[in-house]
Amino acid sequence: MRVLIVTKIFPNAAEPLSAPFNRQQFAALARHVEIVDVLATIPSYPGARLLARWSSAGRLAAVPARDTIAGLPVRHPRTLFVPRLGHGTWGPLYLASLAPHLLRYRGKVDVVLASWAYPDGFAGVLAARLLGVPAVVKLHGSDINQNAKLPGPRRQLAWALPQAARVVAVSQALADEVAALGVDRARIALVRNGVDAELFHPRDRAAARRALGLPLDAKLALYVGNLKASKGVLDLLAAFAQVADPQARLVIVGGGDERAAVEAAAARDPRIVAAGPQPLPKIPDYLAACDVLTLASWAEGTPNVVLEALASGRRVVATAVGGVPDLIDAPLLGELVPAKQPAALAAALARALTQPYDPVAVAARGARGGWDASAAALADVLRAAVAQRG
Repeated sequence: MRVLIVTKIFPNAAEPLSAPFNRQQFAALARHVEIVDVLATIPSYPGARLLARWSSAGRLAAVPARDTIAGLPVRHPRTLFVPRLGHGTWGPLYLASLAPHLLRYRGKVDVVLASWAYPDGFAGVLAARLLGVPAVVKLHGSDINQNAKLPGPRRQLAWALPQAARVVAVSQALADEVAALGVDRARIALVRNGVDAELFHPRDRAAARRALGLPLDAKLALYVGNLKASKGVLDLLAAFAQVADPQARLVIVGGGDERAAVEAAAARDPRIVAAGPQPLPKIPDYLAACDVLTLASWAEGTPNVVLEALASGRRVVATAVGGVPDLIDAPLLGELVPAKQPAALAAALARALTQPYDPVAVAARGARGGWDASAAALADVLRAAVAQRG
């Protein structure tokens, strides 16, 4: 079976740390199907390169047209995105930008897999129609929880997603959301993300702290992810300010819009460490070093960092959003709090940082499977879509 993947969330030469879950899953998927190409799109507009200092599109302008990433053949088509015109125009512009690239795949692919609801899912359904093959759309979290709430994208998704042969959700909560958009539940498949067991498993806490230069006697909470308001980063800073224990530490790993706010908080409070973005092979060290992982998101799909923390034998304090309650389903694994309530998060963190636990027991109870199992399940969905189309 020959698969063409379309997604705007994939690593590239300028942002090698982007969307590691897609890279991992698609690399594993290549062991089950033939991936003809990954069309990892790059947003662009006239003059973007001149605005590289202020614009992500400008910073991505130097990404090569073709690359090989994790052994996968990758093309980076430029897709027109016009700032200030609104998200409602993005889907049609995205499809129009992809159209000249589609001719080479006519008769050479069996299914289009679009990874991200909008604009990829909208454009992927129409691209598949142009190629005469079925479309499968994979959802992740904020593509449905946030983007699909905007009027323009919602109208386009309500039209496009019911026409996909299959829609793949990473959590039951996302499956329910897309059903509300009119997708037949018989066409919705639940395929959870996986964990790289070679990277994420219980490790020695003291050794990890020595390797990272972190204090051995601290009570250490860790955040790993995008530094965005919707990820609850500002809520987390407000919550940690209410944790009075002088031995408590908060290490924040990641980059994004709120990085300046995180660094300013670290400058005010020596208990906060702003570690910046880190490559995936370093994340197991940070997880091993912490006592608890924390996530304060306002909405989620199934966050991979929670899966990785549990596989590493570390408890989690997180907001009860999206697929997170499906993962933290026992007191041994951690505690859930309401979103946007820093006081509740502070109290949960204070409790978690003083409660001893057995990391091996956490890893055994929280295990959810590896990337090969996730990719095999996704391959089955793709085969079912092709078989249905005949």
